[in-house]
Amino acid sequence: MGDVEVHALREVSLTIAAREFVAVMGSSGSGKSTLMNIIGCLDRPSVGDYRLEGQEVSRLDRRELARVRNRTLGFVFQSFNLLSRTSALENVELPLLYAGVSARERHRRARAALERVGLGQRLDHHPNQMSGGQQQRVAIARALVSEPRLIVADEPTGNLDSRTSIEIMALFQELGAAGITVLLVTHEPDIAAYAARVVVMRDGRIKSDDRQAPTDARGDLTRLDQEGVHA
Repeated sequence: MGDVEVHALREVSLTIAAREFVAVMGSSGSGKSTLMNIIGCLDRPSVGDYRLEGQEVSRLDRRELARVRNRTLGFVFQSFNLLSRTSALENVELPLLYAGVSARERHRRARAALERVGLGQRLDHHPNQMSGGQQQRVAIARALVSEPRLIVADEPTGNLDSRTSIEIMALFQELGAAGITVLLVTHEPDIAAYAARVVVMRDGRIKSDDRQAPTDARGDLTRLDQEGVHA
C-alpha cells in the first residue's frame, strides 16, 4: 500500500483434516479473508507452502489452479453471486458448463444438487422469485454440483435473517456429516458455534484454535418451531 508493506498473514501454520467443519473468525483486517483465498486457491502465498490433499498447490500457474478449484473446491459467498436472468437449474449448471460436461449430465447433476438442498420444486425459478435463504441454497447447490471435497463459505449468512441462517448451518452440518470438509468464514460467534472447530485470527496470525462441541442446528430449528407453536 504505497510505501507501506502490509503482511496479511504472518507465520500461519494450519492443518484442516478431511471432513472437519471449521469456522474462521476475526475482525476486519485480521487476515481471515486472505487465509480463505489461499485455501481456496484464489491467491498464492508470497512465501511458505500450501498443500491441498497432499499436493503442493501454492506454486501452480493460473490454469492449473483453476483446474484444482473446479475439481476439488466449492465456493459459497455472502452475496450469492447468482445470474439474475437464469433459472436455479442453469445457475447450478455453470461450473459443469465450464468443465465441459455434456448438457444431459449437467441437467442431471444440477437437479440432484438442488434436490439435495431442498429446492427440487424450484428448478425453473429465477433469483428474484426466491427468498434470500432460497438463493443461498441455490449457491450451495452450485458449490456442490462439482462434487467438491472442500467447501469454502465466506460469510454465507451475512444477508440472512436468524432462522434462515440456522437453516443454512443445518445444511452445512449435514454436508459435513456426509464427508465434505467445510471452511466457514464468519464474524458472528453464534454462527461459529455450529462448527466443531473455531480458528480466531488477529493481525495476520492465529490467535486461538479450539475444538468445541458444536451446537445442533436441527435442534435449534425444532426449538424455534416449538416456541412458535407455544406462542
